[in-house]
Amino acid sequence: GGSCDRGMGRSRGGLSSKLHALVDAHGRPIGLTLTGGQVHDACEAEALIKVIPAGATLLGDKGYDSNAIREAAAARDIWANIPNRKQRFDFSPWLYK
Repeated sequence: GGSCDRGMGRSRGGLSSKLHALVDAHGRPIGLTLTGGQVHDACEAEALIKVIPAGATLLGDKGYDSNAIREAAAARDIWANIPNRKQRFDFSPWLYK
């Protein structure tokens, strides 16, 4: 446990790990993080946003819709195109598709 878990975490199935990936428009990985299997994807998103160049667009699914992720992206001049928010944000279904 803790910060020295070496990417292993406990779940109902036993020990597991998860690879969080940030990819470019062509599906090539530009940022990778290894965590324990119990870590939610959105927890690692803020760290991976630091790899995205300023002025880019972040495409994320509904699981990444949080104020913290949107604020981290906005601080780097990155537009977060993430669907399904009760509060209205600019969203392009065409770009998301």
